[in-house]
Amino acid sequence: MGAVVFGVLQIISSYSLLQSTIKIPQLVREAKKKGYQALALTDVNVMYGVIEFYHECLAAGIKPILGLTLDLGPKDQLLLLAQNERGYQNLMHISTRKMRSLAEGEEFFKLDKEDELQELSIITPPQNSYVENSVSHGKLTNAKNYLEKLSALVGTSKNIYIGISLAMETALQTTLGQLAEQLKIATVAVEPVNYLEQSDLFELQVLEALKDGKQLSAEQLSVAGKAKGNAWLRPVQEIQAEYLRRGLQAPLTAMQKLCRENKLQLHFSAPRLPHFKTPGNETAQDFLRKLCENGLERRLKKMSVADVSAYEERLDYELAVIHRMGFDDYFLIVWDVTNYAHQAQIMIGPGRGSAAGSLVAYALFITDVDPLRYELLFERFLNEERAQMPDIDLDIPDNRRQQIIRYVHQRYGAEHVAQIITFGTLGAKQVLRDVGRVFGMPQFEMNVWSKTVPSVLHVTLKEAYKNSPSLRDLVADSEKNKLLFKTALALEGLPRHFSIHAAGIILSDKNLADVVPLQVGNDETLLTQYTKDTVEEVGLLKIDFLGLRNLSILANAVKWIQSGYQQKLDVHNISLDDEATLNLFQLADTTGVFQFESAGIKNVLRHLRPNSFEDIAAVNALYRPGPMENIDHFIRRRHGIEETTYPAEILKPILKKTYGILVYQEQVMQVASAMGGFTLGQADLLRRAMSKKKGAVIEQMKSRFVVGAQKKGFTVEVANQVYAYIEKFANYGFNRSHAVAYTKMAFQLAYIKQHYPAAFFASLLNAVIGNSSKMKDYLLEAKQHHIKIHAPDVNESQLLFILHKRSIYFGLQNVKTIRSDFAKHIIAERRLHGNFRDFQSFLQRIDNRYLKKDPLEALIYAGAFDELGQNRATLVKNLPKMLSNIELSGSNVELFEALAPRYETFTEIGLEERLQNEEKYLGVYLSVHPVEQFSEVARQQNTTVISRIPEQKETLRFLAYIKKVKVIRTKNGQQMAFATGEDQTGQIDITIFSDLYKKVADVLAEKVVMLVSGKAEQSKRGLQVVARQMIPASEVKLEQKAIYYIRLTNKISKDTQKQMLKLMMQNHGRTPVILFEEVTAKKVMLDKRYWLQNEQRVVVALSKLLGQENVVLRNENK
Repeated sequence: MGAVVFGVLQIISSYSLLQSTIKIPQLVREAKKKGYQALALTDVNVMYGVIEFYHECLAAGIKPILGLTLDLGPKDQLLLLAQNERGYQNLMHISTRKMRSLAEGEEFFKLDKEDELQELSIITPPQNSYVENSVSHGKLTNAKNYLEKLSALVGTSKNIYIGISLAMETALQTTLGQLAEQLKIATVAVEPVNYLEQSDLFELQVLEALKDGKQLSAEQLSVAGKAKGNAWLRPVQEIQAEYLRRGLQAPLTAMQKLCRENKLQLHFSAPRLPHFKTPGNETAQDFLRKLCENGLERRLKKMSVADVSAYEERLDYELAVIHRMGFDDYFLIVWDVTNYAHQAQIMIGPGRGSAAGSLVAYALFITDVDPLRYELLFERFLNEERAQMPDIDLDIPDNRRQQIIRYVHQRYGAEHVAQIITFGTLGAKQVLRDVGRVFGMPQFEMNVWSKTVPSVLHVTLKEAYKNSPSLRDLVADSEKNKLLFKTALALEGLPRHFSIHAAGIILSDKNLADVVPLQVGNDETLLTQYTKDTVEEVGLLKIDFLGLRNLSILANAVKWIQSGYQQKLDVHNISLDDEATLNLFQLADTTGVFQFESAGIKNVLRHLRPNSFEDIAAVNALYRPGPMENIDHFIRRRHGIEETTYPAEILKPILKKTYGILVYQEQVMQVASAMGGFTLGQADLLRRAMSKKKGAVIEQMKSRFVVGAQKKGFTVEVANQVYAYIEKFANYGFNRSHAVAYTKMAFQLAYIKQHYPAAFFASLLNAVIGNSSKMKDYLLEAKQHHIKIHAPDVNESQLLFILHKRSIYFGLQNVKTIRSDFAKHIIAERRLHGNFRDFQSFLQRIDNRYLKKDPLEALIYAGAFDELGQNRATLVKNLPKMLSNIELSGSNVELFEALAPRYETFTEIGLEERLQNEEKYLGVYLSVHPVEQFSEVARQQNTTVISRIPEQKETLRFLAYIKKVKVIRTKNGQQMAFATGEDQTGQIDITIFSDLYKKVADVLAEKVVMLVSGKAEQSKRGLQVVARQMIPASEVKLEQKAIYYIRLTNKISKDTQKQMLKLMMQNHGRTPVILFEEVTAKKVMLDKRYWLQNEQRVVVALSKLLGQENVVLRNENK
């Protein structure tokens, strides 16, 4: 008869979203404690957690049974358990079909495929089954017919069971037993489990209320924890004793037999690579070589490489390794996708991760970084001594990613391609909000709870409680608060919803549903029910297509260059030694530049003043937790302040570019090879062991390293010192291939910002629509680069920002309250019948459905009619009469003109109201803000802007237009004030304590621009500045303003002009430069990046170059 195996046949886990509080690791631990030898995971319709469950059970010595609680219709569930691997595959098919049917809105689901039901144990569960429901209502015939049809479909009744549970009434148990006997069907003990302990029922009720969008009543909250349920994991002895006491031996025995005889054993296979269909009868190996040789020839011609032997040798080596490892098809599949992208003019990123170290990827135009020029290692990417799938991730513009995915679907077939599921969980802030909502808490209280949790990535409630006094106080405030927090703690970390993985795509040569259960995603494409690690574990090929916003910015900027500058830029082949672009990095003028936007990295750039692409790549690699500790050494060595030393002279060629500091993982590999005699493959294994801190492997490899170093003539002492050095820094080392590829993308963006700033900002602004804070920052920066920003214009604007004559125009859709169909209608009408003559002609020509006061006022206040002759106040005041006239005249133009009222002219609205309306309808201040008249004060005082105050750690200075002042008395009877200050980027609260208020009380007033010095602090109301000094901006004493005047005569050659620009960049400062072109008689103020230091030596240098009579440094009083 075999050993007794006691199990649970219906467990609903938290993967049945918001229907269970059970986490799988906890389930298995508790089951082990309570004496279970088998467990069946049977989530509702889905198989999200089965692989995790399978491994956890095996690790604990428990037999895993994989199943499904399947909804066939209202109160009609079946319990399906896989008896073996074929049964598991049938479950995947059934779950896939069910989830597709739900996506199509079907209420009922039919099990009508006999082969799908083979090798499954089919149980009518004790709750929510058609059989149990029919018998409970005295409809025995219905139950009998249902079971007979099921038996006929399966072809036998031996795998069909009627579930019996202890929660059933005795009469129901008896009747079901008699029905089973009549139909020769076994009854089986099924104790449904939705939570682990009896006291967890309340948490489940909260989850269910959250799922249904309901609130718990005051009565339900008052009895929290007192109600007792049955769906918990009871100890084996207790269940067994109760079944025997009730005389229910037969279902108990059937359950034990079903568990004992279950033969499910999953086999996890190596990755299944789809076969790539090559032209003709070529092998994948031959076709790959042909593509690589052709591609490399194109690359080398463009680079004008004289000696190609090194490239040919490297290509032969890589292709041999790829073939031996069986990855020819993989590279062809990735090439096929990138080849489509190039043909469709979709920009692909220069590379991502270690793939940029492959010459094959470079020759196939998968990556855009020459691995030989930048000394990138193939073994970091693909290593025969580390048998892993290659991992090529592709960066794609985020607005073109779906196009790539559609192509892959068409190319390989809808049943062979899927995106990957991921789960959003109940994080610390989210779970407090969700539980608060179920408790009936108002929004403002939920906000209070949320704010007490520190805004730290992945913070837990336990950590928050420990570190946040305000959270501890809030919890202790009432019994209800204690219950809320206790409940939130219990639910924290549970899956809340599913979403689509940002990058992953699955490809399979087989029908995917044979390998992984599927469902339908938001855009009707297939979605795996397994997460990314699990799909790889079951043998599926994953390729990451990452939608990158910065790549969209780059691609769109290149288009704007062509249309706005009438120039064609090959951004892939710009010089990475371009001095003007290097100068931009030296000045940290990197707002909007990928990976170099933060205040911290800008500070590093200012101190380092990088003079090569290598320096910039190193900054990208170093500016991360861990390696940051080396930044100061790197800067000092770069400037010669600190001596550059090497652990051993043989390592100088490896570490020279990084001034003797180990920055990259590849340097670890090169050191191990150069000194320890490792192959690069072995060196890669050492790198991995060190980064993962595998002590035993590190110690074993140390012996090999020391022996290898001795063979090369090094002493044991030196070998040990070098090994200790690389072990210390290997954990911090960054992937050089990734750093170089991403730095190239950053350099491309910086190049465009430097040489084509209007195109750069037009693209950048379109990327941050909806983020008014970013938009304000970028608009301010665009103005500082002397780019003209125009309000939306009904005769010029498109939907979004455009570049027109090197000026940027707001889009019509940028105006709040303007629907996209209205904006499109304006543009279409303009294209069909020409520009609008005036406001009246605009109203006459647009469709009646858009003749509404609110959107038209929005366009007026946003400035969309500024160029048509009337001011904003006049248009707003006359609008009602105009609309009334159109209503009376209909489409009769003559009548409209006859009835047209005369404009009543009004004085234009004041600047403050104008700015408020622009902020309201555009999200930004477009007209000249009051603080802008004090630009020289800002320059000389080196002020920041309000939007960047959160980045400032030390004392800061800024200009603020005072909008509101509130004076109060302290407990000591002294006066202090709270003010609200504003500039063109945002608002900030300013606190002025008594000592300072006494000094500024007479000048602190609304509508005054003040220069404020102080420190940013976080208060309960948000960020504020505590002022230390304040002075009206109009009273700030300015230094004499110096200006360089440079005259360009026709005798000064183009080469001399280039030398002049180089000299300017080398002596960049804060003194403006005015250029006078003698030939055209034009006088222009140069961009800030060409401003100079106010020093006589600069005057001398320029005079030598251009002639003394052509250079003047003049000091002017302002």
